[in-house]
Amino acid sequence: MTSVQREPVVAHRWERMWMLAKIEFKLRYYENKLGLLWALIKPASQILMYYLVFQVILGQRVPNYAIYLWSGLLVWQFFTESSTGMIKILQTKKYLYTHTNMNKLEIYLSHMMSISISLVINIGIFVIGSLISGIYPSYHYIFFVPVFINLFLLSLGVALLLSSLFLLFKDISQVWGIIVGFLFFLSPILYRGKLFEEKMPILNYANPMAGIIDNARAVMLYEQQPDWAMIGFDFVYASLIMLLGLWMLKRLGPRASELL
Repeated sequence: MTSVQREPVVAHRWERMWMLAKIEFKLRYYENKLGLLWALIKPASQILMYYLVFQVILGQRVPNYAIYLWSGLLVWQFFTESSTGMIKILQTKKYLYTHTNMNKLEIYLSHMMSISISLVINIGIFVIGSLISGIYPSYHYIFFVPVFINLFLLSLGVALLLSSLFLLFKDISQVWGIIVGFLFFLSPILYRGKLFEEKMPILNYANPMAGIIDNARAVMLYEQQPDWAMIGFDFVYASLIMLLGLWMLKRLGPRASELL
């Protein structure tokens, strides 16, 4: 196949993934009566709960704590929706790779694109909330792009790994739920990142989500460039997980129909 012939094929694949992503996004929200409002209600309810507990009751000394919480939850929600939401994707989307010519990786990417649409909407709502709180966006938002690439690769890699393991161990969804619970409290979502650096300096390197959340806050709240060393470390971390996930999918993916 020549390069001229390959270009329409590649374009068709991206068009197909984008169409599937839009369908998934609409199904997630538009089948509910409140529609897109759920994109705001869910994080708003979490922010309110954590704000009451950690700011009002425990007295966290973090300026604009509600916005601080919100910025961390934006990133965390993307990671959990990607990883947890795709554990059973080879089972729920079995019809796509058995009855169409859509390959398995395209199914993962279309789902990631759907979650990315939600993230863009949530960031738009976040900017409005920041303006109301007196925090004005700056050109530093452009640095969210490398942070997002890190987040996307890590989330996709974990999703590939978990969904492949699900073919062999159905309990992986329960195990991952426990791990996510630990990771949430070991990430600087509710607390200041400096607190983790003081108490557990290695945590930012042992938990890649910690560095990603800190870097997201640096560009969205503090008008700073991200920690490029941490960006590089997290990129290597995410790439290794991605390669492992792709290897697992290549090894177990052809047997998905049989194992399920």
